[in-house]
Amino acid sequence: MSAIAEKGGGTFQGIKLLLCENPLPPIDEAIAAAQAAVPHGNFYTEPYSAPLRLLISAQLGVPERLIHINAGSELILRQIFDRFGGQVHLLTPTYALFPEISQHYTQTRLLPEDDFAFDLAQMAIPPGTTLVVIVNPNNPNGGVFDMAPLPDLLRRHPQTRFLIDEAFIGLAGQSVAHLVPEYPNLLVTRTLSKAHSLAGFRIGYGIFPETIADDLNVHNDAYPLARPSEAAAIATLQHEDKIHARAAQLRSWTDALAAQLHALGVRSYPTQTYFFLADFAPHDAAHLAQALKARGILIKPLNDPALGTGYMRVTTALPEDNARFVDALREVLAHA
Repeated sequence: MSAIAEKGGGTFQGIKLLLCENPLPPIDEAIAAAQAAVPHGNFYTEPYSAPLRLLISAQLGVPERLIHINAGSELILRQIFDRFGGQVHLLTPTYALFPEISQHYTQTRLLPEDDFAFDLAQMAIPPGTTLVVIVNPNNPNGGVFDMAPLPDLLRRHPQTRFLIDEAFIGLAGQSVAHLVPEYPNLLVTRTLSKAHSLAGFRIGYGIFPETIADDLNVHNDAYPLARPSEAAAIATLQHEDKIHARAAQLRSWTDALAAQLHALGVRSYPTQTYFFLADFAPHDAAHLAQALKARGILIKPLNDPALGTGYMRVTTALPEDNARFVDALREVLAHA
């Protein structure tokens, strides 16, 4: 499955730019909390990660009962699609997992000539749609949607569920999690893998209408997180000010990297995250990726036939690694 390419990179020891992993390590408080929890690993956590649910509830202003926690958001997303993904409508290009786990899907294309921006008020939802998926900020381009039209969409389509994937909301965008108690057809998923640098700890959560949250909590492991993971999550969420400051730093590195690629003749599109979509045309992205891998740089083509063969998503690394990538790309382009 192509979604597997979103994961890990296996034993690759070079610079990885194909993933949406945060290049910064967990904050010091998260590392210390996880280390302190290890000697108590012989004990279970509280059922359903109750302390973490209480913290999320307080921060988002939603009832604790509406929160479901699990080992990474992908597991939660797969369960949502299993239940409601009979006929899905996507804004594409989107997260590679979603077309794969949809039973059937239609799409609204985001266009490069519009910088992949889109007014949600203009969305046409086909009859029979069971689930509309909006990724905000969007993956793979990193742009954000104005979510103001969402309540009207929810009211006009009461039989259709709307899933808002806020995997990157810690970097930019308007969260709609606080609206879940008002709308029985609104579902929101989040992860601590991205802005919070906890990908390896596997922490995801959703804010769902009561019946869905109850169903997921009852039919999943009552102890979804390892004790160090729960401790790291709580410590990180207690220091969101640090996460916001790091997000600004990451965006500055991303902007600088996009500017360096532009100087090499590569077109990039606006982003508010630490990754962006780039068009390397007239070069073939697959050929470039192969040549870069031989030079210790792991990146992959987008493989979206509607866009053409030049597109790749580029995730910022640390500045020194970005410099190595740009040097390698300059060499590859010179021989292309």
